[in-house]
Amino acid sequence: MGRYILRRLISVIPTLIGVTLVIFLFQRLIPGDPAVAMLGEHATAENVARIREQFGLDKPAFLDRDALAEGDLPGFFDSQYVSYFGRLLQFDLGDSIHRRIPIAETLEERFPATVELALLAMGLSLIIGIPIGILSAARRNSILDGTTMVGSLVGVSVPIFWLGIMEIMLFAVILKWLPSGGRLSSGVAIEPITNLLLLDSLLTGNWAGFTDALKHIIMPAVSLATIPTAIITRMTRSSMLDVLQEDYIRTASAKGLAERVVLFRHALKNAFLPVITIIGIQVGSLLAGAVLTETIFSWPGIGKWVYDSILGRDYPIVQGVTLLIAIIFMLVNLLVDLSYAMLDPRISYE
Repeated sequence: MGRYILRRLISVIPTLIGVTLVIFLFQRLIPGDPAVAMLGEHATAENVARIREQFGLDKPAFLDRDALAEGDLPGFFDSQYVSYFGRLLQFDLGDSIHRRIPIAETLEERFPATVELALLAMGLSLIIGIPIGILSAARRNSILDGTTMVGSLVGVSVPIFWLGIMEIMLFAVILKWLPSGGRLSSGVAIEPITNLLLLDSLLTGNWAGFTDALKHIIMPAVSLATIPTAIITRMTRSSMLDVLQEDYIRTASAKGLAERVVLFRHALKNAFLPVITIIGIQVGSLLAGAVLTETIFSWPGIGKWVYDSILGRDYPIVQGVTLLIAIIFMLVNLLVDLSYAMLDPRISYE
């Protein structure tokens, strides 16, 4: 097991290098000049040149071939990408072009908001998707099964932005039950401990803050959980149907075991391997795909932050957040792989 984990961690290195190359390359292919975007279209050429020099945008993107031709080897490596990669080796994500503050500081403020939203959305997906998928498989071709399949199809098909807007219209504008956006109401304060507001309010006994934070997170969490819930439900049903056809399941039923024992003790454990794979993928997708949800509900997480940064051509922020998401995906996939051995003793990594 230890050797397997070490091999997987080593394989992360070339993957991360590839991710940095792809991020850097595609951002440079987007039309427009970040210096002009920062100063405005009416900026003078002198000011644009000054900003480009200040942030290293006047350097070659990858390598300076002219410097190599002149025999200047250090100048050959004096490029935007080499400088960016060198900072990453020092765990420095750089500074925001617009706000001119370290990206790590803003990331420390915004990342917990996205984590809190993603965890609640995934919790809703698991609580709803797995039981419904099990019942749908146990009652195959019933009204419940048909309703589940239709509901799953609708959940996957409905765009998040449309669902979010409809939620705001119904629950915030018409019924006025929930706030339309943000993370906390003005005048409500929660003492920061982990920057997860629901958890911090519980730890400090701030019930008014907990209630207010819960009201703000309900609609974005439901919107974000829609697609994962549908996917987990369908995968659970499909995997359970395969397992329920096995001989040992029929034997357990013939021995007179209760249906819930057969389903949850014998069938679910063996059917859960593909489900946990989907769960791992969805956890990473929730963190990466919260851009629309956070933008619609003005949720102050990394999704809204990177959306604003893309519009403002703030390269360092987009690069830093994308790299963080890539690392999260790889760590989640590693945890999923390791969980297989715990769920199925027949699997060995040695």
